[in-house]
Amino acid sequence: MKMRHTILATAFTVLINLSASAAGPDPFLGRWALTIPGGGAGWLGISKDRGFLEANILWGGGSVVPCDSAYIDGDTLVVTRTDDVERKDAAGTVFATQRFTKTLRATVSGDALKCTIAEPNTDGSGVRNAEFGGKRIADLPTAPDLSKVKLGKPITLFNGKDLSGWKLTSEGQVNGWSVKDGLLVNNPAQEEGKPHKSYGNLRTEKEFEDFNLKCDVLVGPKGNSGIYLRGIYEVQVSDTYGQPLDAHNMGGVYSRITPTSAAEKPAGEWQTYDITLCDRHITVVLNGKKIIDNQPLLGCTGGALWSDEFKPGPIYLQGDHTGISYRNIVLTPIEK
Repeated sequence: MKMRHTILATAFTVLINLSASAAGPDPFLGRWALTIPGGGAGWLGISKDRGFLEANILWGGGSVVPCDSAYIDGDTLVVTRTDDVERKDAAGTVFATQRFTKTLRATVSGDALKCTIAEPNTDGSGVRNAEFGGKRIADLPTAPDLSKVKLGKPITLFNGKDLSGWKLTSEGQVNGWSVKDGLLVNNPAQEEGKPHKSYGNLRTEKEFEDFNLKCDVLVGPKGNSGIYLRGIYEVQVSDTYGQPLDAHNMGGVYSRITPTSAAEKPAGEWQTYDITLCDRHITVVLNGKKIIDNQPLLGCTGGALWSDEFKPGPIYLQGDHTGISYRNIVLTPIEK
């Protein structure tokens, strides 16, 4: 995914221990899994800092972003997010920028949110209104002791011969995935002068809960992909060698967790991942170096298949951006 926003880690630290019982007179406090209009995955985090409400939101794709305002109106939570829209003339020259504010309103009943959103049409023709819902995300458990985790039998997800065991996440998209010389390769080529092709993401047919995942990946110059764990958490795969640390860089949990150090190699070299997902905590070892150490996952990331963090899901590989190659994809389930 392309970097859209850099989210400060401190914006989320106060959210980790919030729960329905902790909310007390502030029933909106906490983290919410949203099913946004159209069925996509979203996330809303509401916290309080020195008496003032703060909100962060994920709306389908992209990053978790801070909202402009959050306040209570009677029994309703009101959250706003403003986007800048450029106005261009026939030559493509920007002559003005206008601001459009989306307004989310929510009421709470126990652990459920009932929401509406009003989005102005950017051509000034009116407002789109939609209803959707949300569910409170249960407290995060303490970080698991990975030294005591019992592993099952390793499962080879890619056989090096064909796409057996894999399918697109959306049947309506173009399949750019194939097997070449024993590698799983994506080639989302566009044809000059022809309509843009929407290439698909590739997912396992099987679904998993907690596990260790190992694989090798080859990222080309400006390459961009991602490995989704259980279909909801993206570990970034990208050509970010030499860039400052960021949650959108290679090995980061996209827009949520920044690697503690840079371990990526230059574009064009094979790189190794060793990823453990256990009890909504993640450990990432990139090229033999631990860059995320048993850190909590506060919610889904952009592009998630759904927002429910408590159901099994597939491994899926992002294929709608650039070419990428994978090999040696092996998943070992964690037995409970």
